[in-house]
This record gives sequence, structure tokens and C-alpha cells, in this order.
Amino acid sequence: MERKSLCIATRNANKVEEMTPFLSQFWDVKSALDYPEIPDVEETGTTFQANADLKAIAISAALPVVVLSDDSGLEVDVLEGAPGVYSARYAGPEKDDAANNARLLEELAALGAMTRGQRRARFRCVLSLAKGGKVIQNFEGVCQGIIVKEPRGTAGFGYDPLFLPDGFDSTLAEMGMDRKNRISHRWRALQAFYIWCKYRGSKLLSEA
Repeated sequence: MERKSLCIATRNANKVEEMTPFLSQFWDVKSALDYPEIPDVEETGTTFQANADLKAIAISAALPVVVLSDDSGLEVDVLEGAPGVYSARYAGPEKDDAANNARLLEELAALGAMTRGQRRARFRCVLSLAKGGKVIQNFEGVCQGIIVKEPRGTAGFGYDPLFLPDGFDSTLAEMGMDRKNRISHRWRALQAFYIWCKYRGSKLLSEA
């Protein structure tokens, strides 16, 4: 049976690489990288879901396929949930992952947050599934952990070198992709998407 097409609504190559192995089991996977004519969607929302919905609605209105968008980031308790929706541009719109990590460590140091309890954090991912400019369903995944005191590891992206998941001795950046994908916030959101498709959304998506 011919598989349906699904577009991951991002031009972030790291996110595409992380999500494609799971989704390609069930879908003919494309991403916004395959559709250069689609304009970028400005993330003006104040929550992960709002931003995920903005992207899913805009891109699904422009394409005749099912669209799955992602918005995700890091929430640090002592920083009252920051960087949050500003995770990708925490050190400024033109800064890179290293600059974002450096700012995070500087802010924790300035607060004297040295113990594990003071460095509690979580990665949160919200997925938005849409077609024809309308959101069908949202899915969420969370990975709990702490922020270590200096970057560790070279794999992954974003804040992975600083994030130590609960129950592990390795940061996400010290794990291989396969190991990371078994525990990451994005993988957990994808698992929720899979369960929904299997038990509730199969008929709807078969007609997409």
C-alpha cells in the first residue's frame, strides 16, 4: 500500500534528522527543506503549543499533505522556566548553540545555583498535526534532568551538552543518536503521536 506523505514543518536539519527515522516507518517523510517556496513562519507565540500551531497551520495551508510541526526548548526551574520558547535565541537572534549554553551557565552561576536541586530542568516538545490549515491534534513529550556545570560531549545540538537526564550518567551530547532517541522529549512526543494514530487517528489520517 502506498504510504501517505507527511511534511515535518522545519528547516532545522538537526530536528529533521532526529524525527525522520521514527516517522519514516509509517510515512513518506518530507520537510520544509524540500519546499523552498514556503516562507518561514515567525514564532510569535508565548508557549510551545502556540508556536507549533502557528507553523503547522501556515505550512499545511500551503501544502496538500499532512504536516507535523515541532516547537521545543529547555525549561530551568530556578530561571522560572527560561529559556523556554526563546531557547534557540537565548543569547540573541544571531547567536549559536555555544553562545546560548554560555549564557545559561552564566545565569545559573550568577544565582549561585550549584546543587543538583537548584539546577533542575526539563526539555519539553510539543508537536502539532495539521492538514488544510487546521490543527488536528497536539502531542507533548518531556525529558526531566539537571543542568551540568560545564559542557560535556560533542553529539546532538542545542543544550544537549549541558543536559543530564534523570537516571543517566551521560549528557544527551555524550549519547549516540539511538540512545538519545529512546529518552528525548521529542521522541516521547513522537511516541504519543504514534499511539494516537494507532488507536484514534488512523481513519482520519488514512483519508488525508
